[in-house]
Amino acid sequence: MRSTSGEHYVALDHVRAVAVMLVFSWHFMHGPRGYPVPFDGTPLWSPLVLFDEGHVGVALFMTLSGYLFAKLLDGRRVNYPLFFWNRLLRLMPLLLLVLAIHAVTEAIRARSALAAVAYLLSMVPGFVLPKWPNGGWSIAVELQFYLLLPAILLLLRAKPWCVGLLVASALIFRAAYHASTGEVQILAYFTIFGRIDQFVFGILAFHCRNRIPGLRYWAAAAAVTLIHLYWWFDQRGGFFLQPSFPSPSLIWVVLPTLEGLLFSILIAWYDRSFRPKPGLVSSLLSTIGEYSYSIYLLHFFFAFDVAAWIQLHLVDISNFYVAVPVSLAVLILVLPLGYLSHRFIERPFLMLRRPYIRATNEPMQATAE
Repeated sequence: MRSTSGEHYVALDHVRAVAVMLVFSWHFMHGPRGYPVPFDGTPLWSPLVLFDEGHVGVALFMTLSGYLFAKLLDGRRVNYPLFFWNRLLRLMPLLLLVLAIHAVTEAIRARSALAAVAYLLSMVPGFVLPKWPNGGWSIAVELQFYLLLPAILLLLRAKPWCVGLLVASALIFRAAYHASTGEVQILAYFTIFGRIDQFVFGILAFHCRNRIPGLRYWAAAAAVTLIHLYWWFDQRGGFFLQPSFPSPSLIWVVLPTLEGLLFSILIAWYDRSFRPKPGLVSSLLSTIGEYSYSIYLLHFFFAFDVAAWIQLHLVDISNFYVAVPVSLAVLILVLPLGYLSHRFIERPFLMLRRPYIRATNEPMQATAE
């Protein structure tokens, strides 16, 4: 997406596209209960494990957010109220539409308009708790990150080593939570207490991207480590079967940290080494990346039913190796929906955004406006 300053990073659109492809394929293949593709089993070709555990795309989104906003705001004077306003204009219109659709559905089911009101009121705690539907909980986590971002960037400028304490604190908190409750998967996956690691590593990766010698070798090592980590994770039951959901496994104490570290290295490498070239693959990935937010929030309305219909009427997609290409084909087919959502729901509000980067000759106190 082009920012209010006119900056547009094609490489990061590609990363967005990969993230939404992983999430879309995971939901399409497994549904909410392991249908049409069962949750058990691990792909023979290890890189495909990222599709079998496609929820990892959310971690990629979160790490990318940290990297992107560090890149947009680095060394610049920022009007943070306008920054927050622009982020609300970017995220809330489509999310509010999703909530409205669910509210109307509740009213029709209950045959009472009061049911819609009750539903919307029940969603108010979603600003803090993981309650918003269609993956909207991740939008709440993003909003919480934006509120923390000025403090993180200020800390990074003053005492860079202190930023690492945020990750250490998150690890200690998750370990203590696990010791107290016997599980930490929900906290680690659905809340800022698990995702803060990924935002922080994204920020650090941007600031260190030119200081890491042999970054491509680090990226290769990160890719191999990530694949093997998820190969091990998938073989032991994956997201839902370790041995149940929520899982008592201690892996959820450290998994957000490992995801943030590994993805941040890969993002920094791709951003630094990518050179835009016209071509079908790059254009397709850029388009998917541009519409990724629409696809992410809206696919919950149809992905499960479309997969079930294809399974019953067209082809057996209970085989993982058949389901992956079918899921990607369906993703491409829904790009027109992404365009319509972006064009008529998101873009009118994006036109209301205001520049939040201040000119360098403006007085310091202006940043507090």
